[in-house]
This record gives sequence, C-alpha cells and structure tokens, in this order.
Amino acid sequence: MRLLYLTDTHIRGTSPRSRTDDFPQTLRQKLIEVNKIAWREQVDFILHGGDVFDRPNLSPAVVRDFVKLLRELPAPIYAVAGNHDIYGHNPETLDRTMLGLLEAFGTIRLVHRGQKITLEKRGIRVQLSGQPFHYDLDKQDRQLDYCVENETDADYCIHMVHGMLVEGTFPEGVAYTMVQHLWEQSHLPDILLTGHYHAGFPIQKRKGKYIVNPGAMARINSHSREISRMPQVALIDLSTGIDIRLLSLTCAEKGEKVIDRSYIDQANDRKEKLDLFVQGIEAVNDFRKVDVREIIHQIAQADGVDLPVRNEALRRISLAEQAEGERET
Repeated sequence: MRLLYLTDTHIRGTSPRSRTDDFPQTLRQKLIEVNKIAWREQVDFILHGGDVFDRPNLSPAVVRDFVKLLRELPAPIYAVAGNHDIYGHNPETLDRTMLGLLEAFGTIRLVHRGQKITLEKRGIRVQLSGQPFHYDLDKQDRQLDYCVENETDADYCIHMVHGMLVEGTFPEGVAYTMVQHLWEQSHLPDILLTGHYHAGFPIQKRKGKYIVNPGAMARINSHSREISRMPQVALIDLSTGIDIRLLSLTCAEKGEKVIDRSYIDQANDRKEKLDLFVQGIEAVNDFRKVDVREIIHQIAQADGVDLPVRNEALRRISLAEQAEGERET
C-alpha cells in the first residue's frame, strides 16, 4: 500500500501580499505535480492534513476551478479540517463551509474526531483516524488529540492532526506541542501526520514510530523559514514495513524569487521611526504648559512623518494625559 500525504494547501483566488507571483496559478501547478507523483508512484490513497482552503467561505468560482484538479487525482482523498476550513475554530460548522460541501459531493472524505476508517489494499490494512482543528488543541492533554488505540486489528495505525506540533519552543501565548513530549505518550500511532505548522520538520522516528510534517504546500507569509524551505509531500510505502520519503515539488520556485519581504521591512522601519518619535514627545512631561499636539503636528509636517505614525503618537499622548489625570485625582 502506498499513500501520499500533503497539507496546508490554503486554496484561494487571490495572491497574498507577501507573494510576487500569481499565487493561485502557482498552486494549480503544484497540484498538477502532485497528480503526476501520485500516478508515477502508483498511490492508493491521498491524505490531506488540513487547511485545504484559506477560508471557509471561499468563492464558489475558485472552488470549482480547484475541484477539477482534485478530481483528476488517481486515488481517493481523505482529509481533516484545519482552522482555516471552519468558522470560529469549531469543527461543528463544517456543514456551512466549502470543505463540507466537497465532502457532501464526495470529492473529499473528511476524517472526523473519534472516527476509525479502515483502508485496505494489496493485503495491508490501515486504521486511519484524525483530529480536526479545535479551540483546545495543543492546550489540553496532548494524548487526547495526538494518540489513538488500534481498535480494528489493523497492520498499521495512521493518525492525522491539524495541530501545532513543533521541534522547539515557541513564544509565550502560542499553543503548541513539542515532538519530544509525544514519545513519552502511550498509544502513539505508528505514523502521526501533522500540519498547521507551515515550516514542517525532518521525519522523526523512534522505536518504529514515525512523526511527519512535510510543511505546507503553500508559502503565504514572509518569514525567513518560508523563504528558505521548498514545498514537499510525503510518500508513505507500507509494502514491506514503513518507508517514508519527503519529495520536493520541482515546480516550486525558490522563496527568494516569489516571496516579498519589503512590506515587512517597511513596517519595521516605521516602527523604529515611531519609537524614536514618541520618545522625543514623551520627554515633554508638563502637558499643562506645552501644547504637545501642536508640536506633534509641526514635527510630522517638517519631517514628513507618515500619518499612521503621527496618529499613533497622538494616541499615546492621550493615554499619558489620561494616566496623569488619574494620578492627580
């Protein structure tokens, strides 16, 4: 049995501002290459790790365009819902989404929470399960989302999760799970497939168990990790044990050619100017004797400061005045 795994296609009809190319056309080319890989490798099933679409209410015209490509794939598609596929991080809204519509039409079969699907081919039986995105993912007990028992006497268990599974720590406030913590859990599936974390990571293996995230097919932000990586898919061969390979998409251009960081650089430059500007204004602390707002307007006009910078400075001065007034009372 052979399976092809991809994730985070983020199908959309427009180009993100971080992209310099025609993003929808680029994505079409990627799906065409996925089709060729699936035919060449004689794939029996195709798995998708979530965020099929970039938003749940995508234009029907865009969906129709991409559905044609999905229907040309030579094997049935099984997917979990990602956070971009549903409303309000709630999988129960699937019936009102474009992904739910594709399930109703039989284009994609969705793997719902708690469901165990049996895949059989060439004498091999696989138990396929999945965890769609939900609000408590990576916040509650990790075993509830990332682990599953073999309840069907299958040869292998494959579990797909649209969760923030990463190799290292993340900034405070971001819900995530570290790969190293999962190895300690019981009932870890034979193959754990994850998405959501666009950068992906090398195939992880320990004691015959595998954790795989090839990274998002779509590169939609300007982070340095997105620029340096190439989109990939994972080929899973269960013919004689577990063999997993990451295959780069040859049609994908290097990040430096299609990803634009100029607007980020402009934002950073604006923030630096704003900080310096506000520092100078906040040095004037006697608001009763100095018309600070007039000074702001004069400096802004003389130095050609952008309107958003000026407005932010005025907002900060108002907050300072309010705090000063509260202290006096």
